[in-house]
Amino acid sequence: MERVLLLNATYEPLALVSDRRAVVLVLAGRAEPVAFREDCSVFHSASLDVDVPSIVRLAHMVRIPRWARTPPVTRRSVLRRDGGICVYCSEPADTIDHVIPRSRGGTHDWSNVVAACKRDNLTKADLLLSELGWTLRVKPAPPDGYLWRLRHLSDVDPLWEPYLAAAS
Repeated sequence: MERVLLLNATYEPLALVSDRRAVVLVLAGRAEPVAFREDCSVFHSASLDVDVPSIVRLAHMVRIPRWARTPPVTRRSVLRRDGGICVYCSEPADTIDHVIPRSRGGTHDWSNVVAACKRDNLTKADLLLSELGWTLRVKPAPPDGYLWRLRHLSDVDPLWEPYLAAAS
């Protein structure tokens, strides 16, 4: 299964969809193909052969709600935001930590949750950074918009780059 970049009617990237979903959108008239790979796959039916596009654009504008622009705080999203690196020691991170522990009134939001390695997470426990003499390498903040997931992809199709760069 291939991934296809879905653009809004204004050519802003919205999401990645499956190749099947992209073809269904095109056949239903809800989207139009923008670009095809040279070696694109083809879907076959009894009476139709459809090339799978690399990029599709919706026919009508879709408004993105404000709440959807900041993603929820999850382990996966925090590790992705911090690049999988512990903010305390710069080693590979495999867990998350609350800078101000929840037992001391800390919240579970983007400005208080960071990626950490297990060793530092256990060492810190429910202590404050000032009690340990530690400092953060970077100040935690929410990711910048709903497109942050797309900018961190490791295998970006070269055809997508102009659309992702314009959205950055």
